[in-house]
Amino acid sequence: MNRHSLTAIIWKRFLKNRLAVAGGIVVAALVLLAVFAPFIAPYSPNDIDRRHILEPPGSRHLLGTDDLGRDVLSRMIWGARISLAVGFVAVGIATCIGIVFGAFAGYYGGWADRIITRFIDIMLTIPTFFLILTVIAFIGSSIWNIMVVIGLTSWMGVARLVRAEFLTLKERDYVLAARALGAGNMRIIFRHIMINSMAPVLVSSVLGIAGAVLLESSLSFLGIGVQPPTPTWGNILTLGKDNIEIAWWLSVFPGLAILITVLGYNLLGEGVRDSIDPRLWDTERK
Repeated sequence: MNRHSLTAIIWKRFLKNRLAVAGGIVVAALVLLAVFAPFIAPYSPNDIDRRHILEPPGSRHLLGTDDLGRDVLSRMIWGARISLAVGFVAVGIATCIGIVFGAFAGYYGGWADRIITRFIDIMLTIPTFFLILTVIAFIGSSIWNIMVVIGLTSWMGVARLVRAEFLTLKERDYVLAARALGAGNMRIIFRHIMINSMAPVLVSSVLGIAGAVLLESSLSFLGIGVQPPTPTWGNILTLGKDNIEIAWWLSVFPGLAILITVLGYNLLGEGVRDSIDPRLWDTERK
């Protein structure tokens, strides 16, 4: 089976999964919304209009206004850009770190595997959310700090996946042949094994973006994430908490945005996993 036919099979299986396709549509819509936020948002996210403070949804402001008269729809559209940027950058950092640790642990084995595995186990025993809170308390809560901290505390799952793949793949015939031809360890790791171990990493990364978006929203909701006036779904929710009795829209709409985003990424990730896993192909044939 050549690469083009394999890609066609994976794509065909993905399109058969309606939930996965729905998740992909949601993710694509969110990405487009974030990229074209300056052109889609009806108002500037920080424009203050004191004549329309806490105005309910209507023709002038489709999702209402907040306690400063700012348009909630515009702030949510710009907030999508912040939330997705945090998700992509944080997961990118976590994936790179996890790949390096997992590859070296799985390929070299022995004392390198034992040290890295023990380090991963130690990191997994520390509650990630409280670790992030502690780090942010020391270094501050700018958007870049949030991205880096989430990435530095979320790589362990990727490392374990890559380690497991390397333990299996390093004994394959093509690896032994490359070694017999004189290929160095770095060439074998990054040229021969890494390419064939990316499928579970891709799935983990897609699911990880949902977790990063949820984590950033939680931090912003608590007031220690991205700081106002920069709009994020989390700090819009904070305003909703303070005005829950008179401005329900400040809680409902950003909450739905977070729910739909996380659900969309989870459905997409599970659909990608089902499409690229050959073991599931055999199960369906039976």
